[in-house]
Amino acid sequence: MQIFGVDIGGSGIKGAPVDLDRGDLAEERFKVLTPHPATPDGVADGVKQVVEHYGWTGPVGLTFPGVVTGGSHVRTAANVDKNWIDTDARALFSERLGGLPVTVVNDADAAGVAEIAFGAGRDRSGTVILLTFGTGIGSAVFVDGVLVPNTELGHLELKGQDAEKRASSKAKEDNGLTWEHWAHRVQKYLAHVEMLFSPELFIIGGGVSRKSEKFLHYIEGIEAEIVPAQLQNNAGIVGAAMHAAKQA
Repeated sequence: MQIFGVDIGGSGIKGAPVDLDRGDLAEERFKVLTPHPATPDGVADGVKQVVEHYGWTGPVGLTFPGVVTGGSHVRTAANVDKNWIDTDARALFSERLGGLPVTVVNDADAAGVAEIAFGAGRDRSGTVILLTFGTGIGSAVFVDGVLVPNTELGHLELKGQDAEKRASSKAKEDNGLTWEHWAHRVQKYLAHVEMLFSPELFIIGGGVSRKSEKFLHYIEGIEAEIVPAQLQNNAGIVGAAMHAAKQA
């Protein structure tokens, strides 16, 4: 069974048909840049471009980089335009896609669902936390495989700032940090999250999951096991498609 998944990020909008039996992309993903400012209309146009690239006419699952309640209502917009707040995202995307059935879910929650079903969190019990490091830091918390939605742990305070302002991969790039220096910031963030939640496993997702050999060995003093996401930066696309299939 195939469903289309789209992952909306602060820097890019990427999507592809997903083979839900394998938990993997059925075709190579297509990506466009996220517009700046990332307004509702601009992002919706980018999503339309991605979906139309494949001539897709079925259900579409989308992620959004913020809190989404009721499968539609956007409540936060930390890394996109503030006009997203209170937007009916499902209605907007469905209209822009010519009436196709659409579902919308938090981006890190989608990535986490995919990792629990097909990746690094498969068959793991206890508390598992996926953290996506990108433009910001997204989080997905699971207890015995059950998602606690919209946790937004990237906004925990670290040294007087949102943690994502210090430890996201964007913070690494903006501040010209070495992998080692950035890893030490991530270590402090993980220690704070571990103090609050005592997880058995941290899964590190986002684009940096492809480069885990550059930084994971610098992270010390964390009791939980730390592993890179197996689906890497495709986890959001897969999770979005899974969510759409469930709703359908």
